[in-house]
This record gives sequence, structure tokens and C-alpha cells, in this order.
Amino acid sequence: MAAHLGSFLAAWFALGLLAPLAVLLVKGNGSPFVRRHAIESLNFQINALVYTVLFVLLLFVLIGLVLLPLYGLFYLIFVILGGVRASQGSEFRYPLTIRFIN
Repeated sequence: MAAHLGSFLAAWFALGLLAPLAVLLVKGNGSPFVRRHAIESLNFQINALVYTVLFVLLLFVLIGLVLLPLYGLFYLIFVILGGVRASQGSEFRYPLTIRFIN
């Protein structure tokens, strides 16, 4: 749960990658469940960074004015959903995520 919700808190400072990375490094070897959630959250945060940069660049052609707030809402909903699923002990996969780390 800390990997999902901690990334949301750190994202305010464009450091959303730090929370899932810290959870992966500290607790990832101790529990396969924690490792899966930390890696899933880390992959989502990498994708979120790429999408956000892309949408900021698209602000110059005005489509970013629509896409950036929509992605912000998508980000908020799915990070909360991931945290809730982790706290319930169930698996969770973020949609629209390229999994760079396995």
C-alpha cells in the first residue's frame, strides 16, 4: 500500500518514483506480494512521468489542455485503487502501463 499511496504523495514534487523504489529495495526481497505491488507501482510511475512530460509538451498545441487534467484524474483514481487493493491483499495491475521492470 505504501508503494501506491506514497508515490501519490511524492508525485507533488515530481518524485513519484521514490516511494515504490524505496519499498522495493527495503521490503521487496522479504515478500513476493510486496515486490509485485512495488514493481507494478514503479512501472506506473515511470509511465506517468513519460505521459506527463508528453502532455506538457502538447500544451503548446492546446490538446494538452484537455489531456493533462484527464490524465491527472486517471492517475488519482488508479493510485488510490491500487492502494486499496494492496491493503485488501489482492492483486492489482494498472491499465495503459508499459512494464519496463519485471
